[in-house]
Amino acid sequence: MMNIFRLAGDMTHLLSIIVLLLKMNATRSCRGVSLKTQELYAVVFVCRYLDLFTNFISLYNTVMKLIFLASTFTIIYWMRFHKVIRVTYDREQDTFRYQFLVLPCLVLAMVLNSEFTVMEVLWTFSIYLEAVAILPQLVLLQRTNNIDNLTGNYVFLLGSYRALYILNWIYRFMTEPNYRQYLVWISGIVQTIVYIDFFYYYIKSWRNNEKLSLPA
Repeated sequence: MMNIFRLAGDMTHLLSIIVLLLKMNATRSCRGVSLKTQELYAVVFVCRYLDLFTNFISLYNTVMKLIFLASTFTIIYWMRFHKVIRVTYDREQDTFRYQFLVLPCLVLAMVLNSEFTVMEVLWTFSIYLEAVAILPQLVLLQRTNNIDNLTGNYVFLLGSYRALYILNWIYRFMTEPNYRQYLVWISGIVQTIVYIDFFYYYIKSWRNNEKLSLPA
């Protein structure tokens, strides 16, 4: 169900990706951007949007899914193959071993799901994985400690989207009878908690008009 909080969350999510694409296109640089996080998001979107081939919900829903898929794979392509952008990738710093995120999330999805089918397990896996997909990006920012404004804005917007979705869930819980999505709620809360430290330093740097930096 669409409401103002979900729409704001979707637009904030979309804006975060636009900011990242503009940064990479304008500066011809992906410095400070984690390829591992982008690849994790690609896995999230592929697993979650398999219903594109089986279930039409609305034109809005379909277009948004295609945009997220196309933009994420564009970012990955630029970081891996663009003759200029790929040279700026912080390969030595972006070393988070994301198999320690993927495998536990997959096992958890096979154990805790609403229905043990391939589509449902993959959808649940995408929910769990999205909750922790930003970790390689946050670790990279801590290691480099040289965060440009656009990268900082990208991460802030990405975290804000999930916070707005929590408001969407609260609104739906209060207005829709029998609305319950416990696994989604818990994963969303975990994802928002992951961002709390970044939010603190982002807002602190903005209020003090200082360059954003994260403690190592």
